[in-house]
Amino acid sequence: MANKVIQALYNDDDVLMLAVKKVKAAKHHIEEVYCPFPVHGLDKAMGLAPTRLAITAFMYGLVGLAVAITMMNYIMIEDWPQDIGGKPSFSYLENMPAFVPIMFELTVFFAAHLMVITFYMRSRLWPFKKAENPDVRTTDDLFLMEIEIHDNEADLHALLAETGAVEIKVSQK
Repeated sequence: MANKVIQALYNDDDVLMLAVKKVKAAKHHIEEVYCPFPVHGLDKAMGLAPTRLAITAFMYGLVGLAVAITMMNYIMIEDWPQDIGGKPSFSYLENMPAFVPIMFELTVFFAAHLMVITFYMRSRLWPFKKAENPDVRTTDDLFLMEIEIHDNEADLHALLAETGAVEIKVSQK
C-alpha cells in the first residue's frame, strides 16, 4: 500500500527555512526537502544527524598514504635502487624528504576519488538511475517539502498554507 504525502512548494529559501522550523515545532516529521541549490542550515533545521563523510575521507587519505609509502619503498629502495643526484637509496628514511610530494599527491588522490565513489553509493546515485524528484520545478527555482500524512491532512494543509507555501498538493508515495 502506498503512503499519502503532502507536498508544499515554496519559491524562496528563507520562507522554506521558516516553514521547516514551524513544521518541526508542530512535531511533524519531514520526509524530504528538494531544493534547486544547497540551503545553508537546512540539515540542522530538519534535525538531520551530522554526516560522517569527513571521517571516511580521512580514512581514505590514510589508505592513500599507506599505498604511497609502500609503493615508493618497493620501487625506489628494494626493487630498483638508483643513485640520483649523488643520493644513494640505502633506506627509506634517508630519502623521505624527496618522497613527501608523492605521499601528499597520493593521499589527496585516494581521498578524492574514493569519496566520490562513496558519495554516489551512499546517495544511491549510479548511471542510468531514474530520477526520484517528485516535481521537475525543484531543479529550477522552487523548493518542495514532503510530509507523510497520518490522518492529519487538514491540519497539515492549514499549517503549510500558514507558512507561505505557494502550492500544496497531496499525492501517493
